[in-house]
Amino acid sequence: MLVKWKVPKMSNDPRDAEIAELKERIRRLEDMLTESQSLIAVGELAGTTAHEFNNILTLTINYAKMGLRRTDNETREKAFNKILDASNKAAKIIGVVLGLARNRKPGKERTDLCKLLEDVLLLLERELAKYRITVERKLEDTQLVLANGNQIQQVLVNLLINARQASPKGGRLVVRLRPCKDSPHYAEVVIRDYGVGIPKEKLPKIFDSFYSTKQGPDETGKGGSGLGLALCKRIIEEHSGKIKVESAVGKGTAFTIRLPIAQTEKEKEQ
Repeated sequence: MLVKWKVPKMSNDPRDAEIAELKERIRRLEDMLTESQSLIAVGELAGTTAHEFNNILTLTINYAKMGLRRTDNETREKAFNKILDASNKAAKIIGVVLGLARNRKPGKERTDLCKLLEDVLLLLERELAKYRITVERKLEDTQLVLANGNQIQQVLVNLLINARQASPKGGRLVVRLRPCKDSPHYAEVVIRDYGVGIPKEKLPKIFDSFYSTKQGPDETGKGGSGLGLALCKRIIEEHSGKIKVESAVGKGTAFTIRLPIAQTEKEKEQ
């Protein structure tokens, strides 16, 4: 029996070509937006890092002066240890920033989520402390995820800054990493603040482009455009992941991200 294949008819409607062209333009604009937001994130971190380096430099100079003034071995040893600790911290920070600047490859690779979180928290340590935010880390071992590390760091920075802005009087922030219990092929990150919360009627809109619960940027110039969470959602979905939010006014907000575990070559062959 012969099977007749139906060949799809070519559309002669010029509107179809216009729609296809518009879709392609939208896709290119979204890519440009992702890139520009990534540059903004790096710029914001550079500003935060500059302040952190200034603090480290001040600490180093003060202990160097103390070591020069005092001749007893105990004081000098203390000064040298403080200078060494500050220098090691500076080296770690610059390593993370250089990594962000260099790693601009579009592809995905096996990525350590725990290291990403630790790097981001290191970069934001001064800013969170400045606003009296205490970070509670609950980082469990998880398998590597398949991700673009730069983009996921961008998402984490955005969510942590949002959490800081949601707690204007300071407070507690919980950062949790764990294997996903009901979906074993995913790792789960939860960023939970105990700040002002989001009204119930606004929750369905917070991932919409240009929608913001804020009145505008804060005193540091961050937030208020409405692009942040929309871009976060797009990045996570492009990673075949999921992002959700739970919030209550006066009780705080929790963002949950799920990212797929990276399969090994042996697992792919099975």
